[in-house]
Amino acid sequence: MALPRVDVPTYELTLPSEDKKIKYRPFLVKEEKILYIALETGDNKQMVLALKEIVDACTFNTLNVDKLPIFDIEYIFLNIRAKSVSEIVKFRTICPDDGITYAETEVDLTKVEVHVDDTHTNKIVIDDKKNLGLVLKYPTLKNYDIGKGTDNLQVESIFAILIDCIDHIFEGEKIYPSKDTTNAELKEFIEYLPQDAFNRIRKFFDTMPKLQKEIEVTNPKTGVVSKVTLSGIADFFELASPTVA
Repeated sequence: MALPRVDVPTYELTLPSEDKKIKYRPFLVKEEKILYIALETGDNKQMVLALKEIVDACTFNTLNVDKLPIFDIEYIFLNIRAKSVSEIVKFRTICPDDGITYAETEVDLTKVEVHVDDTHTNKIVIDDKKNLGLVLKYPTLKNYDIGKGTDNLQVESIFAILIDCIDHIFEGEKIYPSKDTTNAELKEFIEYLPQDAFNRIRKFFDTMPKLQKEIEVTNPKTGVVSKVTLSGIADFFELASPTVA
């Protein structure tokens, strides 16, 4: 005889990347278990797999999680956590003024938003006279491990991510889609760019939308009030853990 099941509420949010509404539910005990195991291992790959599995399940398998921009995944995951455990998260963090003292603080997950830099663009013009440049796609979980970003990746990893994020190259009215171009050809194109052009491409990654929240922390020893910025998957994955009250 089949046992009864508890009804789970359904909520709605808008994806930051495309202004599209999706439905989601809180995570269940089985997904909480996945989260616990990933946190216990401390392994980046396990955390990425856990994120994918939980987001996919809690959005009713309606999204192509592998192709979503990282900031969409972060935003969905944090909203799932807020409805699953509590919208207010209390946690301990190191006080910036002395770098050693821990302080208790809290974050209202409903106040965390995706921030977009005013200078951000995914269209990079390399040569104005030729109207030569490229259009980039946002990195996905396939590109980044939790806790990593373009600031601390090795050069080869940056190149691999960049090549994977090229949507197309253009020159005047002519378009060269990346899907019709080999990785070797794309790599050669990037390697022959002038340094200032590469810096413009790098700016795309530095300024792309990200989940971010600035909080105030009061050092219990010195009384100094400092501002701490939470940003990216690593910070919010930990906050989204059900172990954080």
